[in-house]
Amino acid sequence: MTRAELVQLIKSRKSYLCVGLDTDITKIPEHLKDKPDGVLEFNKAIIDATRDLCVSYKINTAFYEAQGVAGWQTMQQTVEYIGNEHFKIADAKRGDIGNTSDQYAKAFFSALPFDSVTVAPYMGSDSVQPFLKYDGKWAIVLGLTSNKGAADFELQPCGEGLLYEKVLKTVSQWGSDENIMFVVGATQADSFTAIRQIIPGHFLLVPGVGAQGGSLKDISEKAMNNDCGLLVNVSRDIIFASGGADFAEAARTKALGYQQEMAKYLG
Repeated sequence: MTRAELVQLIKSRKSYLCVGLDTDITKIPEHLKDKPDGVLEFNKAIIDATRDLCVSYKINTAFYEAQGVAGWQTMQQTVEYIGNEHFKIADAKRGDIGNTSDQYAKAFFSALPFDSVTVAPYMGSDSVQPFLKYDGKWAIVLGLTSNKGAADFELQPCGEGLLYEKVLKTVSQWGSDENIMFVVGATQADSFTAIRQIIPGHFLLVPGVGAQGGSLKDISEKAMNNDCGLLVNVSRDIIFASGGADFAEAARTKALGYQQEMAKYLG
């Protein structure tokens, strides 16, 4: 999906909501746990309930890889079920030497129909460049995360600023705002103003709203650009809004609340 197509989706749906399909098999409703593929049935119901309210789905691959071959098949069937009217993110946090990254890119962009992959930049440009070779595909590079461990490296002094700032400045030169996004955690809202000075045009994938306490209002006010420039991911607060048979209806109610708030900020 190109940037222009993504921006048009945001405008038409009045939403920049990304629904995170971090589907923990232990947390799906009891009536699905005995099904041949309860996770897939759960995912399909969530997707059907939220299609018109979001512009993106993010699949955290760890929850599927942990189930072995069957989990990988569920992930493939899920991303295929989403279709082409949403921006599809493989939250895989890949990043390795060039020839290995080539294979990771092939896995998610050729074997699987994802639009983007989250990428760790620690190994440098040759580990990221393979993800930038595909037209209409994106590398979503870890920038400033919201976990406590961000203080270990990301927030350490580096040159005239902090390490994460160097990452943003450097990585943004490897491609463009047409094929690189950055992950910035919602709980780092105070940093968004400085981040926008470094990368004013790039899209940001922002996890941490909802269960992790990030404020949609703060993010929208501080980080939105002329094209919106945001994909705000909400996972648990939507998909596990109810643990009962009404889980899909509850998910839709939660997603609708986020979409309606986003519509106000989009104007």
